[in-house]
Amino acid sequence: MPKDTSDSRYDILFQPLRIGPKLAKNRFYQVPHCNGGGYRDPSAVVEMRRTKAEGGWGVIFTEQTEIHPTSEITPFIEQHLWDDRDIPALARMADAMKSHGALAGIQLAYSGINGPNLYSREVPLAVTGGPILTFTSDPVQARTMDREDIRDLRRWFRNAFRRSQTAGFDLICLYGAHGFGILQHFLSRNTNHRTDEYGGSLENRARFLREIVDEAREETKGELAISLRLSLHEAGEMGFSNAELRDFIEMHGDLPDIWDLAQGTWEACSGTSRFKPEGAQEDLVKGIKQLTSKPVVGVGRFTSADAMVRQIKAGILDFIGAARPSIADPFLPKKIEEGRFDDIRECIGCNICVSGDMTQGISRCTQNTAFMEEWRKGWHPERMHPKGKSESVLIVGAGPAGLEAAHILGKRGYQVTLAEATTQLGGRVARERTLPGLSAWGRVADYRAGQIAPMPNVQTYLDSRLTPDDILSFGIEHVAIATGCHWRRDAVARLHLHPIPTDPAMPVFTPDDLMSGGGPTAGTVLLYDDDHFYMGSVLAELLVQRGCTVHFVTPAVKVAEWTDNTLEQSTIQRRLSDLAVHIHLSHAPDTIHATAADLTCTWSGRTTTIPCDAVLMVTSRIPNDSLFHATRAQDWQAAGIASLKLIGDAAAPGPIAWATYAGRRYAEELDSPDRGDALSFRREIAELLPPVRLTP
Repeated sequence: MPKDTSDSRYDILFQPLRIGPKLAKNRFYQVPHCNGGGYRDPSAVVEMRRTKAEGGWGVIFTEQTEIHPTSEITPFIEQHLWDDRDIPALARMADAMKSHGALAGIQLAYSGINGPNLYSREVPLAVTGGPILTFTSDPVQARTMDREDIRDLRRWFRNAFRRSQTAGFDLICLYGAHGFGILQHFLSRNTNHRTDEYGGSLENRARFLREIVDEAREETKGELAISLRLSLHEAGEMGFSNAELRDFIEMHGDLPDIWDLAQGTWEACSGTSRFKPEGAQEDLVKGIKQLTSKPVVGVGRFTSADAMVRQIKAGILDFIGAARPSIADPFLPKKIEEGRFDDIRECIGCNICVSGDMTQGISRCTQNTAFMEEWRKGWHPERMHPKGKSESVLIVGAGPAGLEAAHILGKRGYQVTLAEATTQLGGRVARERTLPGLSAWGRVADYRAGQIAPMPNVQTYLDSRLTPDDILSFGIEHVAIATGCHWRRDAVARLHLHPIPTDPAMPVFTPDDLMSGGGPTAGTVLLYDDDHFYMGSVLAELLVQRGCTVHFVTPAVKVAEWTDNTLEQSTIQRRLSDLAVHIHLSHAPDTIHATAADLTCTWSGRTTTIPCDAVLMVTSRIPNDSLFHATRAQDWQAAGIASLKLIGDAAAPGPIAWATYAGRRYAEELDSPDRGDALSFRREIAELLPPVRLTP
């Protein structure tokens, strides 16, 4: 679609801008981000980055790339640039990034005090020795680097610079942000306790960084641009604060070719939309551009073109940095350039993408179901496979799975009938978006509803609760049942595999009750969370807003423990504490009485009794699959139905991203040949080297 030339408000976003010896074609800058693929899935990562190049990004970076086996962060799966054998995979990535005119960048990392070396078994090296600072509290310590170690590290960086240039990258990002990179460890008094020329004053603590930048320019003959990625603020009395960062930039304003600035910790930098609005880092980065003649890039989960323009015109940023928005919509720059704002898949800030890296799986995105499936499954965020031999599909249920299936099938060219039993589209999303902090999640429904609305081949019917006879009478070739699920009321989940004794006099509620406007509005509520994701803490906050006293009970050792994987667990627990919620960790109810509940410690078995007026069970969910089974029990094939499928939460409840993925998979695989026992995705197998003969 051609650009709307009558609207020049966004032209500034597409101005070419120089970064040292390189020229970026526009101001859209995909900052480094992990993806769960790393060295294990190089082709998957290559195609993911190629898609962003096609989508119009001016600068595209890899994720964290470890430069040497003396600093690696197993179990996390990042990229390696340990020796020359790593170059070919990275060269393919650089080529993919540059395939549509983007600059290709590589982020080089040496993790120091953050590298446990569980795979390489090398002794970790740090600016100042001490326990490894990891997510998992590994029982490992690093030793303090001496001058010889520092000389070695400079050589290892030079090797990485040479290999990066050989691989064809245009930019090198030196990683010193989020507490993860050794450059920040040198700069910060938290991690630098040295008394030699590399410690003490800010000038001394910056010495190694200056040396590394000089090494990079010398090794690459000044042909590659140098980006320096630093934290905007590190907490703690001895942390590398925002004020000290400004002092450093004022002292070394021309050191890199571009300053890449990101908020202190990864949790703070990539906070979920529940806790961080768009542009949340503005106060920390404002005014820094005036301290340097070099361009500045920053992030803020930017999805609004107007917000992007304001950042540039106000002199806050030169480039609009993005990680999560570039995942949710790799074509964000093109859509802004062409004025296709209704087609933008806005990031909802759920951090499911982050969880792929944190769980050592493959990353996924709630909004962009093609993310990391571009090579594995051949999916594309914008282009769909053409329609197969069939013509018509009935989708029952317009939740995230049903909407995504209708959206993709409509784009493929099928005649789609979408039947929803309620009076609104969205299913669980329509309910959850009304909860505290989750309004951005409504974008899941809004985007898909907006996409299918103008499609003449997709017909949507609200307030249409179907029966098996209705389904059989339509004369439609394929039927997908996407009727969602509902929360259990009987405590059955991970700890309790069977219902617990419950006095019927005690009011027992589920999340569905509260999302429908029911549930307690006063009194003392015992909330039992054996789900361990966001729902329990969100509903605790809702109950406090209603005026309830809340006892949050969980068998886990911390609140919402799975949200470690979405970088929000500590924020959630702190929020509940600030709201005066009574937190009972490592406990679970084993008996619900008429006016109280008996809690048992999961470690000691000791029991305490908590008086309460109501109980809220946030445990597990039951698929709404009765329509599917009732239809399947009839002679549906005789009615001309070629396939009858159960998808999304109706098949197996999971996060919203699991539901949208299920909808995409159903739509993509319709009319595909039976693959038998073949895998549903492509994978790469490790190279086998010749055996090593050991001599006595």
